[in-house]
Amino acid sequence: MPKPYPHLAVLKPGQVAIISKLNTSHGLHQRLLALGFRSGRQITMLRRSWFSGPLHVRIGTTEVMLRQRDAQKVEITPLVTGETS
Repeated sequence: MPKPYPHLAVLKPGQVAIISKLNTSHGLHQRLLALGFRSGRQITMLRRSWFSGPLHVRIGTTEVMLRQRDAQKVEITPLVTGETS
């Protein structure tokens, strides 16, 4: 059984991923493209709000606050980083 693609909303603060696909409506797709959300771009989760509030992410030098429901439509490929002990 193929493993489902993770989405942006599952990242924890400090984790980095590559955007693989935007599964959004046309309007949201255009808005995210204008903010720099493109396939192949690196994205970093900076902060998460409590109680399913907005997410604070960085794409390049741009920082964006994004609703959880919109972040769930951004498919990602998590990057494996070195573990700290």
